[in-house]
Amino acid sequence: MPLINSQVKPFKATAFHNGKFIDVTEADLKGKWSVVFFYPADFTFVCPTELGDLADRYEEFQALGVEIYGVSTDTHFTHKAWHDTSDTISKIQYPLIGDPTQVLSRNFDVLIEEAGLADRGTFVINPEGQIKIVEINDGGVGRDASELLRKVKAAQYVASHPGEVCPAKWKEGDATLAPSLDLVGKI
Repeated sequence: MPLINSQVKPFKATAFHNGKFIDVTEADLKGKWSVVFFYPADFTFVCPTELGDLADRYEEFQALGVEIYGVSTDTHFTHKAWHDTSDTISKIQYPLIGDPTQVLSRNFDVLIEEAGLADRGTFVINPEGQIKIVEINDGGVGRDASELLRKVKAAQYVASHPGEVCPAKWKEGDATLAPSLDLVGKI
C-alpha cells in the first residue's frame, strides 16, 4: 500500500526528550503537523550532521506548528547517552524516539531488515495523521533541513488553499498554480 495519504499506523514507543523519557504514540502525531525523521544509528557520521541541522532550524519548524520526531532503531537509553556526550546532539530539543523493536521502521517501510537499521526516511504528516510527503535517501546521502522546511511550507500551503498547487522551487510568497484545462501544454 502506498504511504502517501495513508494514515500513520498505531505504535507506542519511548523517546528521550528534554532530559526525560516519554511515551509517544500515533495519537501524538495528530492535531498538528509532524515530521518523522528516521536515521540509521546514534554515534555515527552523517546522522549527527542531519540531526544538528534540524536542531538549528527547530524554532522555524515550531513557528509553523510542526513537531519533529527523530527515530532510529537504537533505544531511548542510547539516545540519552548520545545526547549527554555529543555537543551536536546535546542541542536537540525535539524528541528522539527509540525503535529497538523496529515497529516504527516497519510501519514507515524504512527498515533495512538484514542490518536492523532504518533508511534515511523523512515523512511529513498533516494534523489528521495522513502522510503527505515521503523522502527516502541512501545511507550516504544526508538531508537538508532548509529543503525540508520549504517542503513543509508547501504542504501546509496546499492544505490551506484547495485548488492550488506549488510548482518546483516554490518558496513562501511565490506564485502557485491552479490546475485547469487552460494550463495543459502551456507550462
